Amino acid sequence: MRIGGFQKNSLIDFPGTVACAVFTTGCNFFCPYCHNPDLASGPVTGSKSHDAQEIFSFLASRKDLVDGVVITGGEPCLQPDLTDFILRIKHMGLAVKLDCNGSRPGVLAHLLDRSLVDYVAMDIKTASNLYPDIMKTSLRVDTIQESMDLIMAKAPAYEFRTTCVRPFITEEIMEKICRQIRGAQKYVLQKCSRNVHMLDPQFAQQPDRFFSDLEIQELKAIAQKTLKTVIIR
Repeated sequence: MRIGGFQKNSLIDFPGTVACAVFTTGCNFFCPYCHNPDLASGPVTGSKSHDAQEIFSFLASRKDLVDGVVITGGEPCLQPDLTDFILRIKHMGLAVKLDCNGSRPGVLAHLLDRSLVDYVAMDIKTASNLYPDIMKTSLRVDTIQESMDLIMAKAPAYEFRTTCVRPFITEEIMEKICRQIRGAQKYVLQKCSRNVHMLDPQFAQQPDRFFSDLEIQELKAIAQKTLKTVIIR
């Protein structure tokens, strides 16, 4: 695993669980507003900046204080040894939450079929037909929908979430996304902050990119026409 960061304690990233967070490097998306640019632009393979064994040693020393591990990124599903890494965590009796972008449904299917993840959080960037605008490589249009359907059918617990920022989110796009995940357990809307280091620093220079608190509430109201549980985080 190419690990770019390790957070020893989190009470908010894994619902109902005291967790640690492992951050992998490398991503196949280029979202200009990405808040983890160093991770997203880093290599998927190569020398490790954080030693996995040190992480497992820490987990063993805190086994009575930690209930789970969040694996996030970057995009964890690009890591070739993700399954082995999760198996070690599960053998320690810890729950696993996986954050992903939905671009690798085959990896998701493999993990879910083996009951290796307890919670999946998938980021929905925009409507499926607009994904080529943020992809570093080509992607089948139906790949994102395949991941959505798989998560809704097989994940023990899950959430879909969207960082709301123009032009990737509009009222019309929000309606399209909600139709794609009709019946979902939970949909989370996140306001994009302009006061952070972004993958594309110039992106934040245009004020019309960002939604006001009122506009986020309006997007929530649109989503609630289709989905039962919609929250703003």
